[in-house]
Amino acid sequence: MGARARTPVVFIHGLWMHPDSWSNWVALFREAGYDAMAPGWPGDSATVAESNAHPERVANVGIDAAVAHFATVIRALDSKPIVVGHSFGGLIAQKLLGMGLASAAVAIAPAQMRGVLPLPIAQLKSAFPILGNPLNYRRAVPQTAKQFYYGFGNALSEQESDELFARYAIPAPGRPLFEAAFANVFPNSPAKVNRTADRGPLLIIGGGKDHTVPEVVARAAYNLYRNAKTVNEYKVFPDRGHSVTVDRGWKEVADASLAWLRGKGL
Repeated sequence: MGARARTPVVFIHGLWMHPDSWSNWVALFREAGYDAMAPGWPGDSATVAESNAHPERVANVGIDAAVAHFATVIRALDSKPIVVGHSFGGLIAQKLLGMGLASAAVAIAPAQMRGVLPLPIAQLKSAFPILGNPLNYRRAVPQTAKQFYYGFGNALSEQESDELFARYAIPAPGRPLFEAAFANVFPNSPAKVNRTADRGPLLIIGGGKDHTVPEVVARAAYNLYRNAKTVNEYKVFPDRGHSVTVDRGWKEVADASLAWLRGKGL
């Protein structure tokens, strides 16, 4: 008999993060026996430096375009993957799961989907540099180290936050933030998720100190699944911020995700 096929895992980053931000996770999941990859959003450049030099490549990329891009990646695989997403990647992971394109999903600090109502002040402050200027809808906008420290690294030392900023931060399209911000206004918003689909299990993870996607927002997303007839679970890391996938404590979250997947026989 031939070797058992390795289950594919597709990692999807969020805004202001380069696909390389998943490098530790990809290595860990490969060691655990999965066929792991982090393909990046449409327009992403090969390196952080190139991404920062050419922000125009991701300008005006919205949620629908990103979902279509990852759907194409997934359909080229030999089997349905597990999808792991952070921030807007977590929202996209839920959309792909609801479309029947994933066997399971882990959504880490997922961006707001339609139906999520809490809008904490910390989240507004984090998003204001983008949402405060309507022209940013069609632009790609970088963060400053100070903005990154507030939105991503607030649970870290400023030194560690600055190191992560230098290593992984890239300009992000403004469009997804506007789409999520107005999701509850438009019935067919790109941020709408099929929560009643007959599909595989979902784990949502929240960070208790997250400013970009406060824990109350992640928990509200989980609560929207309360009437779904599928497996939906929630886990919170009380002392973690939005940098949860890349900071010095990344492995604790990755190990918890792996343990959950194995517990589901995946």
